[in-house]
Amino acid sequence: MYMAHIAKLRMLFSGAFGPVVAVLLLAALISYALLSANGLLAWGGYKRQLQEKRAELKVVQAERARIANRVRLLDPRHVDPDLADEMIRKELNVAHPDEIVVPLSSSKSSY
Repeated sequence: MYMAHIAKLRMLFSGAFGPVVAVLLLAALISYALLSANGLLAWGGYKRQLQEKRAELKVVQAERARIANRVRLLDPRHVDPDLADEMIRKELNVAHPDEIVVPLSSSKSSY
């Protein structure tokens, strides 16, 4: 009787082994899809990073446009006289005798 009971248990466990492995594998795949670095829970972080990078891109594009404008104004074929005068005075630290120099900021440049 004892042997028949053990045989039944052995049959039960051997029949359940395949489905248990399948359920564990499925649980591992689902947890990876949710919790991994590229999973669904990381999606919100990616959205936040995308918004930050878009804001940074706007700042960089504005700086690029500012620099492109200065390059256009300094084109050797037609230099903007006011900009050239400003840059020369700043680099050489010169002023006319009748001019008054008012420093606006000591840490940032004026252009």
